[in-house]
Amino acid sequence: MPNDLRSETRSITVHAARLDTLEKLRGATYTPQGRFEIEAREAYDDGWTPEDGGSISQPTTVTEERARSIISKNDSPDVPFTHSINPYRGCEHGCIYCYARPSHSYLELSPGLDFETRLFAKVNAVELLRKELSAKGYVATPIALGANTDCYQPIERKYRLTRGILEVLAECNHPVTIVTKSALVERDLDLLAPMARKNLVKVFVSIGSLDRALARRLEPRAASPQRRIDVLRALSSAGVPCGVMVAPIVPALSDKSIEEVLEAASSAGAHSAAYIVMRLPHELKDLFREWLAVHYPLRADHVMSVINQLRGGRDNDPRFGERMTGTGLFAELLGQRFAIACKKLGLDGRDSGGRDQPDLATTLFRPPSPAGQMSLF
Repeated sequence: MPNDLRSETRSITVHAARLDTLEKLRGATYTPQGRFEIEAREAYDDGWTPEDGGSISQPTTVTEERARSIISKNDSPDVPFTHSINPYRGCEHGCIYCYARPSHSYLELSPGLDFETRLFAKVNAVELLRKELSAKGYVATPIALGANTDCYQPIERKYRLTRGILEVLAECNHPVTIVTKSALVERDLDLLAPMARKNLVKVFVSIGSLDRALARRLEPRAASPQRRIDVLRALSSAGVPCGVMVAPIVPALSDKSIEEVLEAASSAGAHSAAYIVMRLPHELKDLFREWLAVHYPLRADHVMSVINQLRGGRDNDPRFGERMTGTGLFAELLGQRFAIACKKLGLDGRDSGGRDQPDLATTLFRPPSPAGQMSLF
């Protein structure tokens, strides 16, 4: 890690702020120490507050970085893709449940507020993609965009890395899947619609609940649930195959919304659906407990009790095949409700615990032309 980034990380001072104002700005309620940091930080009240009595806000900063590779590979048996691209690290949407938060610890940053305020943009993503798709022996398989953090988070408006990646994939007739909770995906319908006609793309919109108040607390800077339903409608109208990810299902908070989310998505044109039960790896379990204490103090113990039931008595169960859906009677009930609703609505429904690849065309792929070289045909 560059020394300047390391020193910047260590110089952070955490000021105690009124949580009733801080909660309106970000998802995490505090900045816990990352598990790989060698220096601890302690919150304290220094006696200073803004003159206007307002909140102490952390601005979003973006570090531009040059990645060494851009296509990530995985062999997890319960993830429905083998190749993915993440143009950004960290995510300004600030979803408190995001399983990617602990990855910020590898940067010696906090998975709390740092994850949603200190972002990284892989500015050479398009250049690397062209190089990797041109490699001898490359075999096309659907690439998942937005597997770790949202590829259409707010900074995409400026950096347009997702747009550039899609332009290369469209040029190469390369299949791609997208998962997002942002309305910005509508910007790229001019690319997605022609790709859809070749069976090269499928877009999933993540909607865990239609409860606006709950969504505002869970995912403070993402598009509203109703706006995401509009996104499904726009995708469907443009001929882009789309589905809904009822994700994550937060036990005793958002699980009541399964049927209404599926019904609204189906009415908007979604043809398929999947679901994931919230999981709490590493530091995320402490972040979520703190979030519950701030936002739902009277319900916190019940929520964690149900989560423990789903996870074999623990806060998290990392086992493949179990981590996406949970186990036990409550997990079985969620699965039955989801399956019944999908059958009733005519949706192709499944949980996300399988290894099935999307049924997209892979035989149309052709390597990209070298930069600056015109095709002979």
